[in-house]
Amino acid sequence: MNEVKKNPKADLEPKKVFFLQIGLIISLALALVAFEWKSYEKVKIDVTTRVVDDTPEEMIEITQQDKTPPPPAPPQQTTVIQIVDDEVEIDDEIEIDVEADQQTEVQDYVPPVDMGNSNEEAEEVQIFTVVESMPGFPGGEEARITYLNENIKYPQMARESGIQGRVFVTFVVERDGRVTDVKVLRGIGGGCDEEAVRVIQNMPSWEPGKQRGKPVRVQFNMPILFKLN
Repeated sequence: MNEVKKNPKADLEPKKVFFLQIGLIISLALALVAFEWKSYEKVKIDVTTRVVDDTPEEMIEITQQDKTPPPPAPPQQTTVIQIVDDEVEIDDEIEIDVEADQQTEVQDYVPPVDMGNSNEEAEEVQIFTVVESMPGFPGGEEARITYLNENIKYPQMARESGIQGRVFVTFVVERDGRVTDVKVLRGIGGGCDEEAVRVIQNMPSWEPGKQRGKPVRVQFNMPILFKLN
């Protein structure tokens, strides 16, 4: 009987250790995957579920409001007739024209009016906006611009904030040329409004405005330009 001999290449005994290592590597890989595997719990959302609010509704107590009683009726007026004896003399200053008829003209009573200095006092109080001769700065328009350029100090706050523009100011030129009642009509802020008022208040006396040849009080409006160089 002949003995069957195996091919040395078909013998797996020398490769046992190699296959064992491959098996350990695969086992370790499966274990790591099992530890790292994340599972999410399924949540079933029912969109048709209705929630009933069992919060008790707060009831507001209705209170009875007291009505204000109507004011008492005014007392009934009674006419008292005083009977005077015939011998009592009554002083009357009423003149009665016994001959007057329907065609007699009756003049309306006109109270006496003191025509003293009423017109002059009214002109002193009244402030005009337009007159025959408008007030003017001493020296003319060029002198006014020179005065503003030399006396206006640009506020530091407005300079740092980049604020510039026109401040509209109104004031009254009195009958003697003084500048009073200085107000800001429209300002730009940053201290420019206060500076414009200060400069105008320190102006020299103007040439007053005139109406019918007499000096009167005149309201004057002036724009002042603040511009950064």
